[in-house]
Amino acid sequence: MQELLDSLNIDQYLPVLLEGTTNVLFAIAILVIGLFIANKAKNLISNTSNKYQNLDDTLFRFLGNVAKYIILAFVVIAVLNRFGIQTASIIALLGAAGLAVGLALQGTLTNLAAGVMLLMFRPYKVGDFVDVAGQFGNVTEIDLFTTILQTFDNQQIIIPNSQIWGSQIVNHSHHDIRGVDMTFGVAYKENTDEVRKVINSVLESHPAILKTPAPFVEVSTLNDSSVDFIVRPFCKGEDYFNVLFSVPEQIKKALDAANIEIPFPHRKVIMVKEGDE
Repeated sequence: MQELLDSLNIDQYLPVLLEGTTNVLFAIAILVIGLFIANKAKNLISNTSNKYQNLDDTLFRFLGNVAKYIILAFVVIAVLNRFGIQTASIIALLGAAGLAVGLALQGTLTNLAAGVMLLMFRPYKVGDFVDVAGQFGNVTEIDLFTTILQTFDNQQIIIPNSQIWGSQIVNHSHHDIRGVDMTFGVAYKENTDEVRKVINSVLESHPAILKTPAPFVEVSTLNDSSVDFIVRPFCKGEDYFNVLFSVPEQIKKALDAANIEIPFPHRKVIMVKEGDE
């Protein structure tokens, strides 16, 4: 037996075996510690939004996943280095592949960048009524690539975030109290004080119109055939469309009941006989 062991020359391979075993143990330790740190970093970043009400969960979950995979990438490189594998060429290859993918997905990455900005600065949130990219509706969902609106006629509109971030954003739900601008025209022969009194009576009786701030009712324009009043009552944001679509009819009926003329365009035609010229 001793002669067999001597012939195998165990002492020659023992350092190699020990080195290999050490590398495997170190690689396992690196993987375990790296996974722990990656998951810890992900949870730490993802849970940051829970501490602050104004921060968006979607953005921080995304950032948490990005941090996790970046850490895991370094862990894999460290493990490969432990076994003596040259990682410089692998890193260069991954960089080239990443550049190619980035160029191929340029539009998608633009939407991603815009989504990050929207989720970070939060010009609107789910439940707000917004006017964005030429569309108006209720925001039902915001993710990193698109914003989804629901219109009044119950259509779903999906808008790429890059179209929203690069254009004007009108958030109709940002303030709790809103003014509702309307214009009404009456004939020149009517008494403006009486007209103002009739309009104010309608506004005072409307249940959704606030007393404070007080409604604004004033003459705004002297048109060719009418005296125009600008009427701006104030209401809570959720009552905006109720006021906008109910008050005009009520004011029309009140003006009719008070015998106040609401003018409409007239055209005078003068007939001239040929012999009278």
